[in-house]
Amino acid sequence: MTRAHIIPAALLACFGVATSAFGNALDGVLAVRSAYVNVDSGVFKLHARVEYPETEDVRTALGDGVTLMFDLEANVARERRYWWDAGVVANSLRRELSYHAVSNRYVVRDTGGAIGGRQDSYASLHEALTAIGTVDDWPLLVEPQISPDARYRISVRASVRRGRLPDTLRALMFWSDGWHRTSEWYSWSLPI
Repeated sequence: MTRAHIIPAALLACFGVATSAFGNALDGVLAVRSAYVNVDSGVFKLHARVEYPETEDVRTALGDGVTLMFDLEANVARERRYWWDAGVVANSLRRELSYHAVSNRYVVRDTGGAIGGRQDSYASLHEALTAIGTVDDWPLLVEPQISPDARYRISVRASVRRGRLPDTLRALMFWSDGWHRTSEWYSWSLPI
């Protein structure tokens, strides 16, 4: 094999290793395990528990500088008998997970929603994913937005996707779609 053939072959081998190592990284459980709403002074607050995939590939990718984005979507719709449900509220809570190599800790940052700007660090990936999957007292809507004589359905779903990439991986993974997963909707009737 000539030198001109070795370089493209080496690049293809690196690409194959990168896409196979990171292609199925989000395999595993991704589900909203429980969710409910309580009313506090006219504000409907969401509480949810989400289980995210915890794999060795996720740990390796975070160690290599990949950032993961975690979204929790919540929709409230007024149920209609003979027509599609009418949307009342659609909110999204976004959290970001990265690994800080100097401190050897996983950093969770809230990047949007009512509780945006908060940042915490955890010693293990399991602790970080548990914190990301725990949502308490997230204000979703207020009483004036709903009518007491109508029925409402609330739906919650979680998703995880690749966020920022270090420059070394950006060239290899820019077209990879194995880094996005969404759970099924978890729905129930909103208590009024």
